[in-house]
Formats: sequence, structure tokens, C-alpha cells
Amino acid sequence: MTTFKSMLPTVRKKIVIKLGGSTLEGLNKAFFSNFKSLQHEGYDIIITHGGGPAINRELKKQNVASSVLNGIRVTNGEAISIVQSTLIGKVNPALVGELNKAGILAVGLNGIDGQLLQSEFLEQETYGFVGKVTNVNTKLIDILCSNEVVPVIACVGATADGQALNINGDTVASEVALAIGAESLLLVTDVSGIRIEGQYQQKATPGLIDQWIDEGHINGGMIPKVRGAVQVLKAGVPSVQIVDERLRGTAIVPSLEETLAKQ
Repeated sequence: MTTFKSMLPTVRKKIVIKLGGSTLEGLNKAFFSNFKSLQHEGYDIIITHGGGPAINRELKKQNVASSVLNGIRVTNGEAISIVQSTLIGKVNPALVGELNKAGILAVGLNGIDGQLLQSEFLEQETYGFVGKVTNVNTKLIDILCSNEVVPVIACVGATADGQALNINGDTVASEVALAIGAESLLLVTDVSGIRIEGQYQQKATPGLIDQWIDEGHINGGMIPKVRGAVQVLKAGVPSVQIVDERLRGTAIVPSLEETLAKQ
């Protein structure tokens, strides 16, 4: 049978949207409307999410101590069980339910499902049960996207022997975006991008970001967020943005020197 060129399937572009824990608890109709607009424009959407506030409440409820170092939650043996049960058992299904209610067909996943996020310990002596992603099962993501189903991925990975590991949500989003060759990565937060001396920035280059970190303008949980954004940009994802629930914020862009070097 002859297949005409016009009959060939078009390759849909992919967008990874990472939802921060605080953002998850304040999603509104405008967000879902923007989300559906992207789908209508022909984009496949992949969502990754954390769940910091929900985890903090559960840790406090069970009297489990927790601390944050370099923007990463130090996770001991008790804490990883709480992180796992909270993200996979509560936060993820609640988000999937909201998406389905808004008319967006979605399915909840975590890094253990189908070896989606194969991981290893980051620095066990320093961070405990915190991981870094070594491989992403892109076939699983592709199957869901090809059937117009939105994967919703909780940031829990697993070692080769099945040990669950807590992984920074921005890191998961970055690794997934790189693995699937995403057209864009949107890091959705409760702020409208990067704010320097009270002013939100429309654009930021890697050089400026390094400077702002050194000067202390960027600190805490924003550090892994901007570093992940820079890593993804340098690795070839065309568009990386730190945005609010309106999907507006700061675009991370190459410096003029980097742009000229590619020409």
C-alpha cells in the first residue's frame, strides 16, 4: 500500500511542566485552561511534581525531624517512607483527579513504575535516601503521549534493587525533559520567576544566574531550580522558563557569546 506524504504522522512537540508543592495546593481554572490550550496547539504534556508542604505536614504529624541542605531535603529512613507514601498515595492521585475533572486525561506514575526513573544515591552520608536519576524510561512516556494521556510523575526514584529514593522535583523535571527531547520545560512555582532586589526578571542568562547566586540574591530551593534550568538549556532544550500558575515568568536564555558560538 502506498502511503502519501500527507498521511505520514506528524511528530508532536513535548513540554515538561513541573509543579512545585506549594503550587499544587493553589491550582485554579485558569491554569487548567492554559494547559488545555497547549494541548490544542499540538503539544504533548508531561507533568512532574513534588509535594513539599504535604510532606512537611506528615513529617510533623509523625514527629520525624527533617532539614534542607543546599535546597535538597535530607531524607533519613523514616522520612523516605513518609515521602513515598505522601507523594504516591496522596499528592499524585489528587493531582490526577483534578486534571481528569478538568477534562485532561491523565495517569499517575512514580519512578518505580516500569523503572521510569532509574536512580542511585546522590550522597548517602550527606543526604540519606536522596537520589539522582541515571536513566529515564522514555518508551513508557512515549506510549502514554501517543495515546493522548498525560503522564503525571511523582519525584520518587528507585535503585536497581528497588530502594525508593527521594529526588528533587526540579531535577526530575530536568532529567525527563532532556531524555525525551522536550521542546520546552516550564518550572511552575508560587512566584513569577526570578526576583532580584524586589524586581521579577523577564530574562536571565547562565552568567547572571551564577552572579546572583554568588551575591546571595538567589538562595534556598531556587538554587537547584535555576541550576537545573541552566543544565537543560545548555544540553539543548530550546526553551526553559520559571513561571507562575499563569505560565508567565522568567525565561532562561543563552548569553550573547553562547548564541554566537552556535552560529
